[in-house]
Amino acid sequence: MTLTAIDLFCGAGGLSAGLEMAGFKVLAGVDLFEAAGKTFVETHKHAAFIGEPIEDVTIEKLMEKTGLKKGELTVLAGGPPCQAYSVYNHQRGMHDKRATLFREYLRIVEGLQPEWIVMENVMGIYSIGGGEAVRAIKYELKQLGYDVEEKVLKAEEYGVPQERRRVVFIGNRINAPIRHPAPTHGPGLLPFTTIREAIGDLPALENGEDGGTVKYAHPAKGDFQEFVRGDQNTVENHGAPRLGKVNIERLQHIPPGGSWRDIPHELLPAGMQRAKRSDHTKRYGRMTWDGLSCTVLTKCDIHWGAYIHPQQDRAVSVREAARLQAFPDWFVFAGSKTDQYIQVGNAVPPLLGRAIGQTIREIIEDGVSIRIAAE
Repeated sequence: MTLTAIDLFCGAGGLSAGLEMAGFKVLAGVDLFEAAGKTFVETHKHAAFIGEPIEDVTIEKLMEKTGLKKGELTVLAGGPPCQAYSVYNHQRGMHDKRATLFREYLRIVEGLQPEWIVMENVMGIYSIGGGEAVRAIKYELKQLGYDVEEKVLKAEEYGVPQERRRVVFIGNRINAPIRHPAPTHGPGLLPFTTIREAIGDLPALENGEDGGTVKYAHPAKGDFQEFVRGDQNTVENHGAPRLGKVNIERLQHIPPGGSWRDIPHELLPAGMQRAKRSDHTKRYGRMTWDGLSCTVLTKCDIHWGAYIHPQQDRAVSVREAARLQAFPDWFVFAGSKTDQYIQVGNAVPPLLGRAIGQTIREIIEDGVSIRIAAE
């Protein structure tokens, strides 16, 4: 039995990588972001990549590229661009064109008739239009014959060393049970993956240093490092952004777990000198070795979150951000450094994708076993 998937809005391919870890064969990815497309092509050499606006992607083209006929695809996955739903976008609303891109996903669902669908998005989708987007997604999929349930999944509960909340819709048209993955990490389960376990083997960097291809600083220690390193002997994308002199001076005052509150008042940016102590809780935050990362965004900008290395006076590298997203080290990100951070921050953590894929696969295999037993 071959389990197949197509990934819409695939970006660099984090969800695709997770589904493949769960035993699915990803046949195609669709995205308009050129740098992400280059990354996807290099990390999913067996899959077709379609670098076009989703509105221009026809059902005929998808079937031609994958060799599938209508009804043969196992899973259609994807996460429409989230900016319109995001709590960081205060002008979000259903009038925003990006908020209706999920309708393109629905068009392709109708055309391909996959057995299963997986949609991922940010928590802000619950508040847009008073929940209009969520209701519309579930109603329209129901009209197409799909039972759908959504749930907020916490990435850290699946081994990702990061606090990350995402809404995941799972549905099918084959009357199979719908189940979201059960947590594997947390109280009473495996311990959460710490930042030390995630990035502690990577070489030290000075502010602005980028050595290109580098060797690991230490032997792999622990299951997570064994997983992300695989057979790799060297690592890419490990270069520190260059921070200005005043920022370096600010960082020297911030201890592990500290933030902008630890910076002397006269060194704070003018706007933050007027801030209340209760404001901007994660700004200029320094990570702690034994904690979890805050949510990795498309900019690991120290002005906006806790993206300062636990020990070194610099911002985290693209590779460190990728590790915090649970990307294997063989995933090399293409494009400018800005493009690379965007690819990492927009991705579904592969370990979360794996958990989703494994759960769907278990349901499918249970159904096959029941049918065989009945025969």
